[in-house]
Amino acid sequence: MHLNYTVIDRGDELSRSLAAKFHLLAGERGMIRNDARPNFVISIGGDGTLLQAYHKFVERIDDISFVGVHTGHLGFYADWKADELEELVALMAENEPRIVSYPLAKIELETANDKTCFTALNEFTLKGVDGTLVAQININDELFEMFRGDGIVISTPSGSTAYNKSLGGAIVHPSMESIQMAEIASINNRVYRTLGSSVLLPKHHHVDIISSKKQRITLAIDHISILRDDIRAIRCAVSDHKISFARYRPFTFWNRVREAFIGYDHQQ
Repeated sequence: MHLNYTVIDRGDELSRSLAAKFHLLAGERGMIRNDARPNFVISIGGDGTLLQAYHKFVERIDDISFVGVHTGHLGFYADWKADELEELVALMAENEPRIVSYPLAKIELETANDKTCFTALNEFTLKGVDGTLVAQININDELFEMFRGDGIVISTPSGSTAYNKSLGGAIVHPSMESIQMAEIASINNRVYRTLGSSVLLPKHHHVDIISSKKQRITLAIDHISILRDDIRAIRCAVSDHKISFARYRPFTFWNRVREAFIGYDHQQ
């Protein structure tokens, strides 16, 4: 079976040189470069590079597996280091990978005229531009709270280690199909009262963020930022689609968490 692959690199000199080396090694192993319809997408750079690769191929997400090569610090999505390309290509050419799938977040924007859907790998962030964000929060079509504050973050399990963690949210294992809602600097007084802690929603539940006034807001779907003033409501739920990663050696999620935040040196 031929391997159809493409490489997305960060664009710096090291990443470009590693991409060229990967193409050379892959060609020697009979792998076929197919930039339009790959089955495997090799991301060379960091987690941000993999986010870009994901959004480039999001329309074909069910047919693709991703492999991450990091050129700096170890990433949550990158298994391989710069000096391991030969080993990676050899394993890809000779072995069937273990496919690991992570949940995604479905984000549906509603205006007076239409609805637009996005899918986030890490997180969806909503912030007020001209001051306080004012929104009604419904969970499963019932009023949950009235929110006033800087903004709201909806994260996937794999994105729970990013912005969500800095807001005091929980780190969630990607085997749990869920989304997490965390508050950014909420205002609590006699009129507005929020829960104050993050909320974890399972698959088939949804949260609606309903704009309580005409307001300019910035929306960020991973690294893609949008400024809008016509949003009526935003529905967030676990997507029916998942992102798949091709694993050629074990490196568990909790090992990634430990290495990213604690390190191997802190032994008791």
